[in-house]
Amino acid sequence: MPASNSIPLHNGQAVDVEQIPVLKVNAFRNSVIDAVKSGMRIASLFAAPSNHDHLRLFAVLADDNAGSLSVLSSDVADKYPALTPDCTQAHLFEREIAEQWPVVPEGHPWLKPVRFHSPYLAGPDARGRKSEAHAAPSVMDFFKVTGEQVHEVAVGPVHAGIIEPGHFRFQCHGERVLNLEISLGYQYRGIERALLGGPDKRTLHYMQTIAGDTTIGHTTAYCQLAESLSGDTVSPRAQSLRGIAMELERVANHTGDLGALAGDVGYLPTSSFCGRIRGDFLNMTALMCGSRFGRGQVLPGGVGFDMTSEDSDLLAERLARSLKDLTVAADLLWNTPSVLARFEDTGTLQAQVCRELGMVGVPARACGVETDCRFNFPAGIYRFAQIHVSTGNTGDVFARAYVRWLEVQRSIAFIRDQLEALPDGRVRTQTKPLSPHKFGVSLVEGWRGEICHVAMTGPDGSLCHYKIVDPSFHNWTGLAMAMRDQQISDFPLCNKSFNLSYCGHDL
Repeated sequence: MPASNSIPLHNGQAVDVEQIPVLKVNAFRNSVIDAVKSGMRIASLFAAPSNHDHLRLFAVLADDNAGSLSVLSSDVADKYPALTPDCTQAHLFEREIAEQWPVVPEGHPWLKPVRFHSPYLAGPDARGRKSEAHAAPSVMDFFKVTGEQVHEVAVGPVHAGIIEPGHFRFQCHGERVLNLEISLGYQYRGIERALLGGPDKRTLHYMQTIAGDTTIGHTTAYCQLAESLSGDTVSPRAQSLRGIAMELERVANHTGDLGALAGDVGYLPTSSFCGRIRGDFLNMTALMCGSRFGRGQVLPGGVGFDMTSEDSDLLAERLARSLKDLTVAADLLWNTPSVLARFEDTGTLQAQVCRELGMVGVPARACGVETDCRFNFPAGIYRFAQIHVSTGNTGDVFARAYVRWLEVQRSIAFIRDQLEALPDGRVRTQTKPLSPHKFGVSLVEGWRGEICHVAMTGPDGSLCHYKIVDPSFHNWTGLAMAMRDQQISDFPLCNKSFNLSYCGHDL
């Protein structure tokens, strides 16, 4: 059921901007809160300049059961009553809004910066201009716990090994973690603002580099959105090839995660095997398009590279061989008591916490929450060849690892089916310019979880606002909650079991 006072949308659908209801701020607030209480999720919540001298809030709500989206909006001046006190899902979105724009969500418990960039000025004549205010990453007040024998442990942003920057601050009593506070923003690149005025020759590059390990996921989300805004169609063959690339990306990353989890508990056989097998899956993507990470494969209107029957046969052969090897490596994990002793009951999250935070992807499914865009909001090839949702029920490291293994098997079965029945036809069609005054939403189930792209076009059809929500944006707080009452020595294992993106969050 759509939220009250909203317009219903399907995934990959665009509507006229004027069709989106503009509510009074209290009605907007109540509609979002009531929708979330009824079981919907906030897929995106953001502010954008309106045609008047103020900002307009937009909420995109996802109903997993009905497979529908709802969009509503409200105009605000310099402040509005925060949703967060009555809707936990809104907490990070409202911190982002307060950081990006000169507007205060009154009543928000703690408006800490999200990416530490200078805010943008509002108003029709100030689009794209920044204010002078700016803070360096992590220059802020951190949460403090006081008491006898309570101590603080600060980790990062510079870490051992080759890893992106992020700061983690633990409040501990002995080895027990009372609170973990995560501060990011070290890699803020301003991608959303750089997209304005496009599409142009840089646009696709930005999409492919939002998160380098999710090139196919984010580029597919953008292409679906651009196609909805222009009215372009994609051939069945191209949709199938996109699906194959998407699932290869999922399989490669899940395989790498299984190996990394094994490495974190010192179990070297699976760690070594998966490191090599992940490379095999990446090479399969290179077989499709020449890039191990899929750059250049997904394009507006279709795909950049076709596959011959010989390529399909070779890919199917490699898949079978790699799945056989990976099965041996995974079975070693599930049959080794010392591994299970570290995985089970470590970093446990309850399903209710996942729902309150609006979590997505593997961490949510490991708690039994059946949320998967391929099933709930199917688009492209997934409208005709759905993949069953893989879930766990314990919400711990073991469940997050095992859900990955289930998804690998189902993704490989999906790829095999597509290879056996690739439709004939062209792989790319000529694209048209984006239509003016449109609003569109695109959801894709990336390997980390739900990717949400929202775009609005101006009077000339160019992008006047673009909003990206990487699945990590929803899930970083879940990692902090998973560490509550855990041993601090369990953090590397818990962190890897989530394997969230720094750059996808920082944009």
